[in-house]
Amino acid sequence: MAKKPTKAPTKVAAAKPSSPAKAKTSPTDKLEKVSIQALKTLESLGIEQQLQQDIEWCLGSYRYDKNPAGLFEMTERALPVLIAAKERKAKGVTSKLIGDMEKALQDK
Repeated sequence: MAKKPTKAPTKVAAAKPSSPAKAKTSPTDKLEKVSIQALKTLESLGIEQQLQQDIEWCLGSYRYDKNPAGLFEMTERALPVLIAAKERKAKGVTSKLIGDMEKALQDK
């Protein structure tokens, strides 16, 4: 009598964990990111030393108490400076940065 081949136990496919939904970034998170980019740009251009220091201080303050009031004020001050630098064709000032700053200020 011939042996019947035994079937290997079938594995139950484990459910793939769904990729986590992208968390929406809050307007203040966007503002913090834009402020950091603006600070780096100002530093690379070597302009507006006082504004750079103010942005650094406000970033530290925001990280401590999560109050974005200072960041809004500094971003409003940095925007015309960066627009003027872009008009002078300064390298490092991109249209995306300007647009991101304007959008972050609108979301306030």
